[in-house]
Formats: sequence, structure tokens, C-alpha cells
Amino acid sequence: MTKEEKKKLLYRPEHGFDRLTAAEEAEMNAYCEDYKAFLDASKTERECVFTAVKLAEQRGFVEYKRGMKLQPGDKVYFNNRGKAIMLAVIGTLPLSAGANIGAAHTDAPRLDLKPNPLYEDAEMAYLKTHHYGGIRKYQWVTVPLELHGKVTRADGSEVYIKIGDDPADPQLVINDLLPHLGREQGKKPLNEAIPSESLNILIGSRPERDDDGSDRVKLAVMKLLNEKYGIVEEDFISAELEAVPAANARDIGLDRTLIGAYGHDDRVCAYAELAALFATEHPEKTAVCIFADKEEIGSEGVSGMQSQAFDTFMADLCASQGVELRECFENSFCLSADVTAAYDPNFAEVYERRNSAFVNYGIGLCKYTGSGGKGGASDASAEVVGKVRKLFNDNGVIWQMAELGKTDAGGGGTVAKYMANRNIDTLDAGVPVLSMHAPFETVSKLDCYMTFRGMKAVFASK
Repeated sequence: MTKEEKKKLLYRPEHGFDRLTAAEEAEMNAYCEDYKAFLDASKTERECVFTAVKLAEQRGFVEYKRGMKLQPGDKVYFNNRGKAIMLAVIGTLPLSAGANIGAAHTDAPRLDLKPNPLYEDAEMAYLKTHHYGGIRKYQWVTVPLELHGKVTRADGSEVYIKIGDDPADPQLVINDLLPHLGREQGKKPLNEAIPSESLNILIGSRPERDDDGSDRVKLAVMKLLNEKYGIVEEDFISAELEAVPAANARDIGLDRTLIGAYGHDDRVCAYAELAALFATEHPEKTAVCIFADKEEIGSEGVSGMQSQAFDTFMADLCASQGVELRECFENSFCLSADVTAAYDPNFAEVYERRNSAFVNYGIGLCKYTGSGGKGGASDASAEVVGKVRKLFNDNGVIWQMAELGKTDAGGGGTVAKYMANRNIDTLDAGVPVLSMHAPFETVSKLDCYMTFRGMKAVFASK
């Protein structure tokens, strides 16, 4: 049997760099520089929406208003309460032929401030937090932090707070126990050594000199916040303030083939969708890009993928063409663009190597997510997987199949099932991530670029 015959019969993924041309590598590097800039400007879901709007308007997108007359090639966006966004390029075919949809999320694990967060103890001021999404709590201590978010004041006015992002700003931190006194802590299981209620952010230590009462440090901190942002302590009640890691995106490795940053999950796929939509001109089917919120806590709420905000946006587009929403959905396709776990040889015991995604092998396709016996998964059909496989092969997209890990090791979910519940054919696909949900995650530039290429192919498909 010849090598060619053997290769045709057997399936063995090839390393991406063995297939990448010099021109593609140059384009990959340029794309990833733009992606890093997006990450550094977008450390919360609100900032992702703000950046997306800014970039979209620079490229001719306009805010969609109900009743607008739309023509093929028109570019519109709908900003859902500043926390989620949908963008569309209107196709030459009517929406009765369906739409090509990319759905990603831009919320990421973090530490939210509690409604009454500020307190003083041992003449130090702290902020109490409530962690958001699935974190490993021990990873968040002694990590430099920034504070980002919006405050609605008592008079209804709003102010945006950003502390720690500017190089001249101070940064914040959560203390940990010194090893000299950590004998008992070290005996505890990993998930119990750092209790949630100990994730308190150190924010100051100087007492207010002109006061002889209690909580002088807390008072001094509140005075600083009032002077800069015009807020008082009660305003924390109507605030969304998020503590996020202070590190910006950086190249990783001597060969600069990787990117380390906070929030790759799932902004790496969200940016791929956005960049692909920007590269889409006059598609046959309407192309839709979604930045959803709340995926890390079940896609709930008005800005999550279970919200009817997406249905309403699509129904409005359909109404402009006299098309029923259900007809559009049943002929649509959605790539649920979410990350998957990259095989890590340091923790090989939780991966099933034959069905794991590997760094530098391209975008990872996941037929199903969920846990155990596929619980909570939409489980894409053979026809849907075959369609995407052919589409990617025809467009030179380097791809691989992936599962999150061994069947009994755990599991996870995406927005795929919520799109499938709308009678939209859906498949999960995204970038393999090392150290997923950690304050500093790692991805491959090649996989980022191939996810962008994959999304371009989806938006251009018939």
C-alpha cells in the first residue's frame, strides 16, 4: 500500500505549522496583533460592546432602529443594554433562506463587588467580592487586579470607573497566607483552602487624619472615590464593578507562537466573529454576529443567550422583508463560537488523548459539550458536522475534532443548546485554551487565526 493510499484511508490531523504558508503566517501575525489590542481595550463585557461599536461604526455599521428599511449589503448593529450586541450584514437572499450566525460570549470569570462591599478591619480597607462564573479561587490571590465598571448614582446619573488600567494608576490585590503559618491551610483540599468569603480586595491603609471616629481608613478611601468619581458609599448598591486581572495580552514562548491574556474564554472567538463579519461584503445569506453576556452563569437574564433579545432583533429584520421568524430560523445555521480545552500533558490524566484538541492544530469542532452522558448538550447531527467539515476543507481552514476531556472527568456547556432550541442547526467550534478560566489563559496564534478563517467561511456560505 502506498503512503497516499494509507493517508486516504486513515485519519491523522496534521500540525498547523506544517500546512501554513509564509503569506498565511504573516496574515496570522497581523490578525493576532489586532486581537491583542481588542483584548487590552475590552476587559469586561461592557467594554467589549463599547469596542465593538467603535470598530463597527468605523466600518460603516449603523445602529439599527425598528422599522428601518434595509437593503442587501447594509450593515447594522443592535446594542443590548450595553452588555451584549448583535451585528448583521444584510444578504442578497431574503431571510426566508435563513441566516448564517456566529454566537460567542464576552463575559468571563471574575470577581464582582458585593452590593455593600467596603469595610475596614485592622486599619486596612477592603472590598468584599462575589465570584462570577467557574473559578479556582486559589488562582486569584496575590494577583494584581484592576477595577472596572459602571455606577448609577442616587440622582440617576452614571459614571464609569476604571482603576488600575493606566500605567500611572495603583492596582489592587487579595492577600494570601504566608507559608510559615500555612500548615493547616496546606492540609485542606485545593477547592477549600481559599474560601469565597476570603476573596477580599485590599484597597487602602491610610486613615483620614481629620477624623477621630472609627473606620478612618474606610472613610479616607471613600473620600478619594468621591473626589474622583462623585460617588458615595450608598452608590455601590446600584453599581456593577468587576475586579479583573491587571495583565495585558502578551506573546508567550521564545518563538512568539502563543498569546497569554485574561479573557480568551470567550473573547478569542468573539473577536474572530467580529473580524470575519467586517471582512464580509454582500453575502448571499444575512450574516449575524452575536456577543452574548452571562454564558458563564447559564446564559440567563436580558443580556444572555436565553433572552428573547436575539429573537426580537431577528424578528425585526424579518419583518422588514415580510418573512416569518420561524421560517428564517429553520433555514439558518449557527456556529456556536466558544473555546474548548487544549490538551495539557501536565494533566494528561483528565484528557482522552484521541479526542482532545491540541494547540496549533486549528479550530476545534465539538459535536457535543455537556457532561457525563452528554447532559446539557445539543449534540449536532452528522449532517451538520459534515457540512462544516466540507466548508472548512473547501476554504483551507485548519480544523480538528475535540471533546472537553474524559467523560467522567467533568464537563461544560456553551450557548449551542439555546440556539438549537430555536430550531437552528448549530455546531460548537472554537479555539483550544490552556489554563481555561484562570486569570491568565494561553492560546495559539494559529488557532486564533483559523477560527477567524472558519467564521469568514461560515458568513460567506450559501
